[in-house]
Amino acid sequence: MLDPGRGRTKTGYFWALSRDDRPWAGPDPPGWFTLMHRAVEPSGLRLLEGYRGIIHCDGAYKTMIRERRADALSGTLAFWSHLRRQFVKIEREASPAPAPVARQALERIAQLYAVEKALRGRSDAEGCAGRQAHARPLATALKQWVEAKLDHLAPKSDTAKALRYALRHWSGLTLYLDDGRIEMDTNAVERAMRPIKLNAKNSLFAGCDEGAEDWAVLASFIETALCRARHRAVYAARRTMPSRVVFPRFLADRRLVGSA
Repeated sequence: MLDPGRGRTKTGYFWALSRDDRPWAGPDPPGWFTLMHRAVEPSGLRLLEGYRGIIHCDGAYKTMIRERRADALSGTLAFWSHLRRQFVKIEREASPAPAPVARQALERIAQLYAVEKALRGRSDAEGCAGRQAHARPLATALKQWVEAKLDHLAPKSDTAKALRYALRHWSGLTLYLDDGRIEMDTNAVERAMRPIKLNAKNSLFAGCDEGAEDWAVLASFIETALCRARHRAVYAARRTMPSRVVFPRFLADRRLVGSA
């Protein structure tokens, strides 16, 4: 963003939080909230004040939150979408030549997502039981396949790097198998943040702190309105709509999906 009076720009951060209980038949409607601040830690961590539960968070931000909010985490999550993107990139860059290992990896990951799709909307207990019965055997077979393939690949190849990434983050990738409330990825909030990123390319930067904060408020309103339009029946049944007023209630004891 611009830094008026100093003749230069400064870095600002959008913090996006999404709470959606519908995949595990939770009681509340989904909600989405955005906060903008020029400093990394104060705003993001302030949003988590008093929160106890599961946090889905990307990259370096999960390290920061783990250090400051260790009581809110039972383990470090890793996301299947991040692993999947590596194999998609490998296959795309190899085209029109085949990339058989990447293709097989994508097919195996797709099987895990198919199980998740079949379980969506069931209670967290039912979802956990279904994952144990159907997804865990697939995950176990996938790990064995990864270990076997690594023995036949050049160590510095992109495919080998992706496979080693999977093994390095395996405990985080499979945490979702033990809790029906944990998601396989953070795609919901990443999709919601995409318009902000695309618009940033058009507008280049915010003019001042207040303008950036207004940008975040409008983003919250727009995404919540879109969410309500997509899931009208859910909101109608509860006669409520997430907003800046009710969002602190979401932090009490519900699953939170976050990105920054």
